[in-house]
Amino acid sequence: MQDRLILGQCLFYDADPRTQGPDAVRHTSRGGVLIRGGVVAATGEAGDLRRAHPQATVTDHGAHLIVPGFVDAHAHYPQTAIIASWGKRLIDWLNTYTFPEEMRFNDASYTAEIAARYFDLTLAGGTTTVASFSTIHPESVDAYFTEAARRGLRALTGKTCMDRNAPDGLCDTAQSAYDDSKALLERWHGKDRLSYVVTPRFSPTSTPEQLDALGALWSEHPDCLMQTHLSEQLDEIAWVKSLYPNARDYLDTYEAHGLLGANGLYGHAIHLEPREIDRLAEVGAALVHCPTSNTFIGSGLFDMGLADRMRVGLATDTGGGSSFSMLRTMAAAYEIAQLRGVALHPAELIWRATAGSAQALRLDDKIGRLDKGMEADICVLDLASTPAIAQRATRADTIWEALFPTIMMGDDRAVAQVYVAGTPVSG
Repeated sequence: MQDRLILGQCLFYDADPRTQGPDAVRHTSRGGVLIRGGVVAATGEAGDLRRAHPQATVTDHGAHLIVPGFVDAHAHYPQTAIIASWGKRLIDWLNTYTFPEEMRFNDASYTAEIAARYFDLTLAGGTTTVASFSTIHPESVDAYFTEAARRGLRALTGKTCMDRNAPDGLCDTAQSAYDDSKALLERWHGKDRLSYVVTPRFSPTSTPEQLDALGALWSEHPDCLMQTHLSEQLDEIAWVKSLYPNARDYLDTYEAHGLLGANGLYGHAIHLEPREIDRLAEVGAALVHCPTSNTFIGSGLFDMGLADRMRVGLATDTGGGSSFSMLRTMAAAYEIAQLRGVALHPAELIWRATAGSAQALRLDDKIGRLDKGMEADICVLDLASTPAIAQRATRADTIWEALFPTIMMGDDRAVAQVYVAGTPVSG
């Protein structure tokens, strides 16, 4: 396979800009990325790369900005068709919209249709990796992984397990949750670029027996991630306390059943108690910030300051989130931080949607940065994609002033090209 050299403005990460400042993200106005066999073989200045690799096929993106593909650390692909459904808080939203839609995923053809539609939408927005929940149906996992593998994507999911407080057609049992999850894990985990994730939906929809079973499965496969929800809304927390009266707090409903660990992903985590924060930090767990969902469903304001103590990814949480776009997600994260008195720098926002989410997913040795040896999942951004953005960007004195309007106002029109494992897939 011939080398491919893509040229344009580039962002390269030396460190986390949250801890090291914006200068941890280096910008070159005329740089490039050399791709060989689906991975990054070299990066640097455009002229140097051209001279060193004269036989490479060159794609010149001009003034467009080359960044890593976006990484969505928490989503629900089965909710694709019900995104932007009106007017419900979490529990009512699940009962009114989510559960009826997920019931349809016992139909293999419908499941395959939604999986294909979902990846069309996410790729159009520059997202090249997603960690998604599926439904209780094993077919939903098969469809997601089959479609991801067909497109060569790095992707993560797991069968969503529920054995109470859901419709009969969406309930499994403690034993079937274990058996189905184990079979799917053995079928898919580590195949191509796919990873299986142990997936209890959240404590209210699992009995202690089911949580025990999934905790046992995770302990048998500790290299897998485990994903769930934590402290999203206050009425949810009250519900959890009524269902688990002996638990110290919400997190304890997972900890008591072997579902707290360094490879745990805890979505939302808005209303955490001090003990929960301390334990999550102590074990090295990751939180996932879902800003458009948190505002759309009225959940609350996530504290990005928690990123000083633990890994924090960024996510759309579609369809509770109101957009498939990680650009819109970055904008919402900025707005929420502003409401908490913090102005997140554009360097941290773009890092959080790429390398930060990759860290949360324990994939930062593979994706999220434009470094030699990393998988060549790449997004190319047009920083003048609409008249409103273009007129603001023309006044920019720095790359951050040029990028920030696209973060705040951009959508799929800003995505000029996407590369998956070095192969162009749009644009």
